[in-house]
Amino acid sequence: MSLPASVDETLALLGQANYVADRSLATAVYLALSLGRPLFLEGEAGVGKTEIAKVLAAALGRKLIRLQCYEGLDIASAVYEWNYARQMIEIRLGEASGAKREGIEDEIFSDRFLIRRPLLQALEPDAAGPPVLLIDELDRTDEPFEAYLLEVLSDYQVTIPEIGTIKAPAPPIVIVTSNRTREIHDALKRRCFYYWVDYPSAAREAQILKVRCPGAGEALSKQVVAFVQALRKMDLFKLPGVAETIDWTHALMQLDAFELDRDTVNDTLGTLLKYQDDIARIQGSEATRILNQVKAEVAASGAA
Repeated sequence: MSLPASVDETLALLGQANYVADRSLATAVYLALSLGRPLFLEGEAGVGKTEIAKVLAAALGRKLIRLQCYEGLDIASAVYEWNYARQMIEIRLGEASGAKREGIEDEIFSDRFLIRRPLLQALEPDAAGPPVLLIDELDRTDEPFEAYLLEVLSDYQVTIPEIGTIKAPAPPIVIVTSNRTREIHDALKRRCFYYWVDYPSAAREAQILKVRCPGAGEALSKQVVAFVQALRKMDLFKLPGVAETIDWTHALMQLDAFELDRDTVNDTLGTLLKYQDDIARIQGSEATRILNQVKAEVAASGAA
């Protein structure tokens, strides 16, 4: 499928893949796609950054290649490595057959013994079009690897000493995400379009639930959204993201809940909050207070 030709088409494309985006995010995605620049998405965990790459790959019919970042990630795991075991076998076979040393060296450092990792895979031609490369949670890597990415993201090429430079025939669609556990260097940000993915407004979160949890009743969805929005105004260690809102709604539907009540909220807070200190603070009287406030707000909005 071809790339969208406007912001409206980008909104429609994301909507087809059940991603409810606001116009500013769709504009950033459209510009990144149309100008061939990587899109750097930063924001709290669970706000839908990774999902953007997944829905783009699905909507455009492109392959999704994911590089999950972590501390200690190196070139061998992210770009390429040589198949040493097969190289050793080839060397011994060559020596046994009397082959010349130069010939053996040329053979073992050929394409046949190269193991391609995500970054190198993303630079290869694909009949369906350039793939979507997701570099997920870049803030988890070390700075030397972040520096290595500069060549990849600016020239879409990598250099393998034994072979030379491999350049993508067409740039992949690159989505870089960060949860901002540390600052990413300006040199890398300059190569990307930057967009801060914030928590959704109540209206957009309700729309997300309508798309992602179509079986949830209107009353339950409104109360869930209002409850989550109220939690995000509190000083918790980890605020619930959109992913937690969806998970909580699915859990409530599994319990055949048609609306929130005190016991159900207390019993399912672990789906919404991921730290015991946060759960202990909300569980009980605080949950009841928020619930009463939520029901009053929903009733007032219905009466208006």
